[in-house]
Amino acid sequence: MKQEKSINGNAGIRKMVMAALCLALAIIIPFIAGQVPQIAKMISPMHIPVLLAGYVAGPFWALGVGFVAPLLRSVLFGMPAMVPDAIVMAFELATYGFCSGFLFGLLPKKTPSIYISLIPSMLLGRLVWGAVKYVILGFMGDKFTFDLFLAGAFINAIPAIVIHILLIPIIVLALKKANLLYYQ
Repeated sequence: MKQEKSINGNAGIRKMVMAALCLALAIIIPFIAGQVPQIAKMISPMHIPVLLAGYVAGPFWALGVGFVAPLLRSVLFGMPAMVPDAIVMAFELATYGFCSGFLFGLLPKKTPSIYISLIPSMLLGRLVWGAVKYVILGFMGDKFTFDLFLAGAFINAIPAIVIHILLIPIIVLALKKANLLYYQ
């Protein structure tokens, strides 16, 4: 938004390329993590490149990456299952991507801003995950209780939450040093 031209040329092309890279990573990283299924479930590998897309491609490209990644993985590889998982994840990850990029764009480009944009993005994404899952399971005739929401969004996700809070800022700072952030 603030930056119309990047140092290396057209900012629009740069954002598109970075978004494509994040989408590719969102497709590939689960294969790597999936070699040990407990690890893959524990770290939520698709979430990492989507969150990063907000920082390197901006909120709108990141929204697209987040929405497309689980749906594309489901169509291509059958994982996650389209209903309800891939659909629910599409809305969750779209929220992650958009919020991380949008909130970071509003803040001064200092290290605390990474956390100030990351944590609310993760919380909002989990709330969207719960709301969409509630609606879809309701249409399917299943119940999605508040206890199931807490377990799925927070309790079972504690390892992934911790890993994302530790890993994303380190990567964003490295990308900032390499002058690869959407917002400089």
